[in-house]
Amino acid sequence: MSDPRPQNITVDRPNNLLIIDWLDGGHCEYPLAGVRYVCPCAECKGGHEYMGLPVDPADIFKTPAPGVSYEIIDASFVGDYGIQFAWADGHTGGLYSWEYLRPLCSQDPHPTGSEA
Repeated sequence: MSDPRPQNITVDRPNNLLIIDWLDGGHCEYPLAGVRYVCPCAECKGGHEYMGLPVDPADIFKTPAPGVSYEIIDASFVGDYGIQFAWADGHTGGLYSWEYLRPLCSQDPHPTGSEA
């Protein structure tokens, strides 16, 4: 399996996208609404027992429930492990690891771990 680390990350607010260019050559454009929809925190997942379960890549195109913001106010790296977002509604609980985000890339026909 390749090392899923980003080379470049951009929050494109006008187009509501999280854009990641990966070191393995992948280019991914994640809709911000979908990034919020797949938030990996215990609160969003419905409890600790649901954390760490695989996410359907199609979920990245879903929209969060009404009243849930998908506007990113701030983003910060968490070591070399991942990224954490502060959303406009005050939610900051989700830690998005690179291993979590990389397989959700719909533009890449061979996400990390599934090379032919």
